[in-house]
Amino acid sequence: MYSRFFLALAPVLFTSMAFAVDCDNATDQATMNQCAAQQNAAADKELNALYQQITTRLQAEPERKKLLVGAQRAWVAFRDAECKFSASGVEGGSVYPLIYSSCTTDLTKARVQTFRNYLKCQEGDVGCPVPGG
Repeated sequence: MYSRFFLALAPVLFTSMAFAVDCDNATDQATMNQCAAQQNAAADKELNALYQQITTRLQAEPERKKLLVGAQRAWVAFRDAECKFSASGVEGGSVYPLIYSSCTTDLTKARVQTFRNYLKCQEGDVGCPVPGG
C-alpha cells in the first residue's frame, strides 16, 4: 500500500525538485524576486513560531496577551507601510517585489530578535513583559 502511495507521488516529487530555485546563483529578476519571497516566508514563519511561544507564556495574563496582540497588529501595519514607502521608488517595476520583500524580511528579522529577547526573560525581571519559561 505504501509503495503505491510513494509511486503515485514520485512525479510530483521529481517535478518539484526539477523546479527548485538556485537562489545562490540567481541571475534573472523573476528568480531573485522568488528567492526574496522565500526568505521573507522563512522569516515570517520563525516570527509566527516565536509569537505562539510568547502567547502560550501569556495564557495566565489575558490583559498582557491582549497588549501583545495589539502591538503585533500595529507592528505589521508599520512594517507594511514602511516597506511600501521604502520600495515606492521602484513601484511598478520588475524589481519592486525584491525591494519590498527584502524590506519586510529585514524588519521581520528585527522583530524576531525582539521576540527572542522576550523569551529569554529571567524570573523577576520587572522590565520584561514575558514571564520566564
